[in-house]
Amino acid sequence: MPKWVDDGFADYAMRMSQEVTIELLKIKPEKRSKNIKISQLLCAEAKRIHAVLPPKCRTIVMDESGRHWSTVKLADSISSWMRNGGDTAFIIGGADGLDLEIKKSADEVLALSALTLPHGLVRVLLAEQLYRAVSLIKQHPYHRK
Repeated sequence: MPKWVDDGFADYAMRMSQEVTIELLKIKPEKRSKNIKISQLLCAEAKRIHAVLPPKCRTIVMDESGRHWSTVKLADSISSWMRNGGDTAFIIGGADGLDLEIKKSADEVLALSALTLPHGLVRVLLAEQLYRAVSLIKQHPYHRK
């Protein structure tokens, strides 16, 4: 990823409350070849994604065809998740998206935009929205209506 992606993510992760932390788990994309179909690549990536997820975590897939939540709805959901405990994993697909099985098994499929966005930009936007939602929960003045 370009430096601005790593810097942007790190900035929002650093701002998070001590009670809510963001951990970035990177999955190396499968190597492409003429003999391997995209569906095979995505299936292999899905196996690696599942292998790094915390046990019994709730999974939120980021996909442009997902549901559109407001920041307030995200904050309400995060509050509920915090009360119920456990880890939450937000899954961002690579250049070819995500395997259909990952999308079907997710607890939620959310969209940051109806536009197709590059992985690095989604990483920074999601980190900002998570920070914004937690700020709203903590009644910090970062979020304005």
